[in-house]
Amino acid sequence: MNGHEKYKEQSINSMSGVELLLLLYEEAISCLQKAEFALDDKEYDLFEDFLQRTLRIIRYLIDILDMEQPISSELKRIYNYLIYDLSKVKAGRAREKAELGRIRNILSELRDAFEEAGRKTVDTHIVRAKGVLG
Repeated sequence: MNGHEKYKEQSINSMSGVELLLLLYEEAISCLQKAEFALDDKEYDLFEDFLQRTLRIIRYLIDILDMEQPISSELKRIYNYLIYDLSKVKAGRAREKAELGRIRNILSELRDAFEEAGRKTVDTHIVRAKGVLG
């Protein structure tokens, strides 16, 4: 493992759960953008590779859901819908190209919601640490 890979691994290992979740969303969004560019360039192998990467990330997001949490069943439904929709895109290529932007938007909204929730959690912990309870 070279120095860059070690640094990258250390960075990932030092991230919080929320930061790791946001990283997964960012990677899925990035893969969808790259898939769209590949489709525009008629590079179908690359297109399918980026869709597969996105599908793996979404399946992983399902695998790590804590089903004891009330929101998890709703997230699972959304993720399963995204998998279904991406499968349609993969099968239809150009016919369903417009769906890539819509799927990216859904993932962006989820990322933003988790980012906001992460900020509120950090803010709550800071307030509690200072002894200011409401």
